[in-house]
Amino acid sequence: MIININKPSGWTSFDVVKKIRGIVNEKKVGHAGTLDPFATGVLILGTGSDTKKLSNIASSNKTYVADLTLGIETDTLDCDGNIVSKNKTPELSQKLVKDVLSKFKGVNKQIPPMYSAKKVNGIRLYKLARQNKTVERDPVDINILDIQLIKFKSSIITFKVKCSKGTYVRVLGADIAKKLGTVGHLSSLSRTSIGLYNIDDSKSIEEISAL
Repeated sequence: MIININKPSGWTSFDVVKKIRGIVNEKKVGHAGTLDPFATGVLILGTGSDTKKLSNIASSNKTYVADLTLGIETDTLDCDGNIVSKNKTPELSQKLVKDVLSKFKGVNKQIPPMYSAKKVNGIRLYKLARQNKTVERDPVDINILDIQLIKFKSSIITFKVKCSKGTYVRVLGADIAKKLGTVGHLSSLSRTSIGLYNIDDSKSIEEISAL
């Protein structure tokens, strides 16, 4: 069974896997790509023999809607982290923000953040980050297929991005802020699609429980 879950904020992807494992009474449950705890939206789970389909789903392009708060940087690059720096936000126009966003379209290099599940020498980066350790990370190729400004108000930029597997939208947000002459962090993030799976078709954990 393939299940399209709308992950609530505050849950890890593994929290959802454990919960669904209990609901469907199936030991073998996996997911097709981690969502950060603060993030919401499409999390695809597979149970039993359908877990074999997850790697193909995970390699699909993904779409996100994010709120980027300018002027404040956190160690995790999201709202769950500790503030590490503050900077003035320059005077910005909607046209300037759109122009900067458009510069990120296409194939780029991105350095994975320390607070991530990516492994370096067999150790997950977030485990090192929690020990205040920083290690060299090789940049990876990402592809921003589309990026659009949804709303720009005060110091918050809401944008929609369609991107390849392996793209960290938190890092993209920080890079956008840097291009705008300041710092920033994601104050919200929602994954609206993975491949053919859409948030409009996703179910809450409560809805799955009621089936």
